[in-house]
Amino acid sequence: MFTIARSQARSKRKYTGKKYKTFHKKRKRELERPPINTQIGVEKKKKQRTIGGNYKLKLFSSNFINLTDPTTNKTTKVKILKFESNAASKDLNRRHILTKGAIVETELGKAQISSRPGQHGILNGILISE
Repeated sequence: MFTIARSQARSKRKYTGKKYKTFHKKRKRELERPPINTQIGVEKKKKQRTIGGNYKLKLFSSNFINLTDPTTNKTTKVKILKFESNAASKDLNRRHILTKGAIVETELGKAQISSRPGQHGILNGILISE
């Protein structure tokens, strides 16, 4: 079985359903990588080379979050107790996937994730006052 190349290029169809005229085929630079679905668990990272020789750190799972308290402006490394919600998507919420904006329960209280774990390779968050 073969897989179709994922692409970040423009769609082949307009919003009306009419086809755009194709002016080139898929390019290597337009390829898309599969999503990194970060979850709560033992820390697992991967260093990925990108275009131009740069690197992205992919975070697959982590137990800890760097939590900033907005009242005192202090940052501490805190253990994540459980997943609360993810407003980005119903599917991500159901599967307990951590993305930017997801809410988790920590030892200090509820926190909202402010970093992009699939891009930055780290979990940063802000303490939510209730």
